[in-house]
Amino acid sequence: MKLKTRIDYVVRRHLRVRRKVNGTAERPRLCVHVSNKHMRVQFVDDAQARTLASFSTLTPAVRDAVKGKNNVAAAKELGAYAGKAAREKGIEAVVFDRGGFAYKGRVKALADAARAAGLKF
Repeated sequence: MKLKTRIDYVVRRHLRVRRKVNGTAERPRLCVHVSNKHMRVQFVDDAQARTLASFSTLTPAVRDAVKGKNNVAAAKELGAYAGKAAREKGIEAVVFDRGGFAYKGRVKALADAARAAGLKF
């Protein structure tokens, strides 16, 4: 089947990444979703199929800092906030799931900020 749209390519990459990445209670999966308006981060335990924590650019603490922007600076702010909040919840190490998005720009900035906040990838 020939892929026709950008979304088809993203879904295909996402499924390829998800075959290899699996989160546990000790090392949950850090999922990233990037849209045109917002970014979302979730910490997921796949063994029990539950979300341990969830943050986005709509989270009040992050929303005030980014002021409606969705750029690399906003990604850094979200990554730092998510990393700090995850450490407070007892999450030390994660498995990174870029969600089919290319590891550059906002995704890379978010991952680097989470690492700087103390998460181990």
